[in-house]
Order: sequence, then C-alpha cells, then structure tokens
Amino acid sequence: MVNLIWALLAVIGIIYAAFNGTMEEVNKAIFETLDEAIMITLSLGGVLIFWLGLMKIAEEAGLLKGLAKIFRPVVKRIFPDIPENHPALGYILSNMTANMFGLGNAATPMGLKAMKELKNLSGSDHASRSMITLLAINTSSLTLIPTTVIAIRMKYGAVDPTSIVGATILATLISTCAALLIDRYFYYRRKRAFRI
Repeated sequence: MVNLIWALLAVIGIIYAAFNGTMEEVNKAIFETLDEAIMITLSLGGVLIFWLGLMKIAEEAGLLKGLAKIFRPVVKRIFPDIPENHPALGYILSNMTANMFGLGNAATPMGLKAMKELKNLSGSDHASRSMITLLAINTSSLTLIPTTVIAIRMKYGAVDPTSIVGATILATLISTCAALLIDRYFYYRRKRAFRI
C-alpha cells in the first residue's frame, strides 16, 4: 500500500508539472537528487558496514548476550505471553539491541523472524498481543546511538555530528514509553470490552 501511495504521489506530481509548465524544473530536480541519493547511500553503506562490524565483534565478545541477559527480565514483563525459552524472545532481544545502536537495517531481519515465531506461537492469522507490542516497540525504538543520523550529519559537514545523541535518547525513550502505555491501554480496553 505504501508503494502505491508513493507511486501515486510521483505520478500526480509529474502530471501537475506537465500541466503547470514546470516539467524542466522537475527533470532538473530528479537528476540532481539522483546524484545526491547515490552519494548518501554509499556513505551510509560505509557507516552501516562499520557499525555492523562492531556489532559482530560485540556479539563474538559476548557483549550482546550480556545485554540480552540484562534486558531479558524487562522483555519478559513486556511480553508475558511468550514462554521462557522460546526463540521469539531471542529474536526480540536481538532486534531491540540493534535498534538501540541505531541499526534499523540490521534490526529488521530479527524483527521479521520474531514476528514469524510469534505467529507460529499464536497459531492464528490475527495479530496477537505480543505481535502488536513488538510492532509498537519497533516503531518507537529506543535508540542510544543514532548511527544513521550521525552518518548523514557527517556527510553534510556538521560541526558536531554526535551532538544529537542526548536529544535522541530522550526523544526515543519518551516515544517508547508512550508506545508501551498506548499498547497496554488498548489491550486492557479490548480485554474489558470482551468481558462485557
């Protein structure tokens, strides 16, 4: 659906430019932004490779397992429906850890695997409580080191590319707490409605 919306926006913009007589400016903008998009992609690729390498080193050194052990009691309280040693918990912990380091691209495969495990666990085609909670947390995603944003700021010559770290931690902490509160509110509201 999102792809359809973007395609419609592009087509509507081109048609509007054709009727408005600004097609030359649209063509110029498209080709200028293509160069910039490729350069940003290449520079972000380098940063992501660097951070993914650091994540692999941290994983081999046992740091990620240590973080997973620290966060396991918290994750277990957030996802009470998941059995103790179910694989979904490991995928959720890996997903959350990758998001904390601003590695959304690395977090996505773990999130998809977690969703698959949660679907198998629920045995239903409908989203379970845990699936909805994971989606809420993944969308808000607490971030400690926003590597992608730091990379973009470095690319455009920011004086202090890491100055946003404090604001990012605060904003994502608030968004994650809000996502959990809203998730719980609607869960208990739905549960109460089914009782009546």
